[in-house]
Amino acid sequence: MKKLLSLFSLLIMVLAASAQQVSSPDGMLTAVITPSQGVNKLHIIYNGHTLLHPSPISLTLGDGTVIGSSNRQTGSKAKVTSHRETIVSPFYRQKSFTEQYNELVVPLGKGFSLQIRAYNEGIAYRFVSRRKGETIIKAETADYNFRPHRASWLAYTTSPQRPFAMAFQNVYDQTPLDSAKNLPAFLPATVDCGTAKITLLESDLVSYPNMWVKAAEDSLLRAVFAPYPTRMTYYPYRHMSHVAETAGYIAKSKGPRTYPWRILAVSAHDTDMPVNNLVYALARPNKIGDTSWIKPGKVAWDWWNDWNLKGVDFKTGINYDTYKYYIDFAASHHLPYIILDEGWYDSKAGTILKPIDAIRLPELIAYAKSKNVGIVLWAVFNVMDENLETICQHYADMGIKGFKVDFMDRDDQTAVEMVERLAACTAKHHLILDLHGIYKPVGLNRTYPNILNYESVFGMEESRWTDAKNDMPRYDVTFPFIRMMAGQVDFTPGAMRNGTRQDWHACYTKPISMGTRCHQAACYIVQDSPFTMLADSPTNYEADETYTRFIASLPTVFDKTLVLQGKIGEYIVTAREKDGNWYVGGQTNWDRREVTLSFPFLQEGVTYQAQILQDGINANHDAEDYSISTTDIHKGSSLRQTLAEGGGFVIKLTR
Repeated sequence: MKKLLSLFSLLIMVLAASAQQVSSPDGMLTAVITPSQGVNKLHIIYNGHTLLHPSPISLTLGDGTVIGSSNRQTGSKAKVTSHRETIVSPFYRQKSFTEQYNELVVPLGKGFSLQIRAYNEGIAYRFVSRRKGETIIKAETADYNFRPHRASWLAYTTSPQRPFAMAFQNVYDQTPLDSAKNLPAFLPATVDCGTAKITLLESDLVSYPNMWVKAAEDSLLRAVFAPYPTRMTYYPYRHMSHVAETAGYIAKSKGPRTYPWRILAVSAHDTDMPVNNLVYALARPNKIGDTSWIKPGKVAWDWWNDWNLKGVDFKTGINYDTYKYYIDFAASHHLPYIILDEGWYDSKAGTILKPIDAIRLPELIAYAKSKNVGIVLWAVFNVMDENLETICQHYADMGIKGFKVDFMDRDDQTAVEMVERLAACTAKHHLILDLHGIYKPVGLNRTYPNILNYESVFGMEESRWTDAKNDMPRYDVTFPFIRMMAGQVDFTPGAMRNGTRQDWHACYTKPISMGTRCHQAACYIVQDSPFTMLADSPTNYEADETYTRFIASLPTVFDKTLVLQGKIGEYIVTAREKDGNWYVGGQTNWDRREVTLSFPFLQEGVTYQAQILQDGINANHDAEDYSISTTDIHKGSSLRQTLAEGGGFVIKLTR
């Protein structure tokens, strides 16, 4: 027995001696890497408390070689270095920000190393290869070990039979990990570890599939990945491609490369979550240079309101007269864009180079230009990609300003490569991008800032057909804390038909939002969305010019963002600064609540005029009821704000 105890003690000493660690600049967060059973295990400690218990991380190559601790080069030593960087971030949630981190690089042998960074906001790691020739990744292991009964927020696939073929739009299942469904969940995913929350994200995703997670035994979240496609086929409608056959591996590449950053963002407070910058900070820098040609802004949108116009003397639909009306509305309300959504070309034809005659596209572009309004065209991802240079050149020459690209509905390696091709080619031709039917942001909007927005959110379009159980007001105050950590969202807000919990119902042709009109207005402040829709009909907006001009005047990009108050799934209050003025937006779930606001972020000695858009006294009965009032606010002011059930508010603070 004494010999066994001595051997066990010796083993513990050896493991402890071989462990390596790196801590955040503030010393609160530590990542420990320990070799164990042929792989490295990652252990994360925050303020003396374990958040992530030792978790295996490794790569398995095509020949079965496992890149882990057993490959560590004999006699090699890891080195810790410190870094500080100011990152310029056009069209992001602030103009620039400073990031600090300490970095540990662990040589692994076989031409690989493990790179680990400790930020104050979280831990990130990635594998780096110096290998020549082809490298096949058969699998990547990441078994994140959280312990039982930890609360989690997981957005599962909506396609259980083909889990990696879906649009990345679902509400969050808030559940203890040991009760989670046996389904893959797409990132981001959040786990409450007690002392702090961990949110799983990724960045610098290049020629590699997206990570998903699936709850496994012992409260693990196990990484899973879409396999590499070997044959594609088409759905007849929209000429949309989809995966028909796959290989027995997840990725392949040639020559040296870095693999995606795996991010474990750490948040001691919920209000830290929406302003975590790690995805953007870890992405590749701007590759396109000058961004002065890129114009963010609001968009008059056709599809959500089903091309409904009231009181006009022409038949509405996908035609010249209807879009001319949208252009006039956009010009009148200083909106820089309209979108021509699906229907402007024959989706079954498999080409977007033949617009339908009814829209008279060259004439429409000329009319829009005369009104200082840009036109953005909808397209299917693979239809664009299959004739990419010709399409970009043709429509840029015509005067089109960008594309809303839709229906990727997958996130394997070849899908990721397609997105980067689209980003590079559209940037070359000075075209902006709005990406729909796609996975969450992974930092490509830093590399190609012409990507102004992403969907990958259970957005307003769902209100046309969803079920009340999906509880959009609750989702609206959940996803800013989770999904928005990855980057901007194209939620497409602006509904003018608004329903209470009691009277809301799904309606495809005349859709209704869940919650109040002020809840909709607050989307424009709470959400990071530099290219965002006014989703309802122009004639619905024109029926309430006071409200419409209020929301149309709100900026879409800001100099600074603060989350003042909030709790995931309950409520959120966000403040944003633009050119010395401030904008405060708040939203609640279906619970009526009062919040008391203070204004320490305002400039000392300056009085601001506050224009307050708030739920009306009868908004719990009629969700469209609101009021607008004006008062003076300064740095020491306090203001009590009442939010109706599913309600919200917006305050414009003008110097």
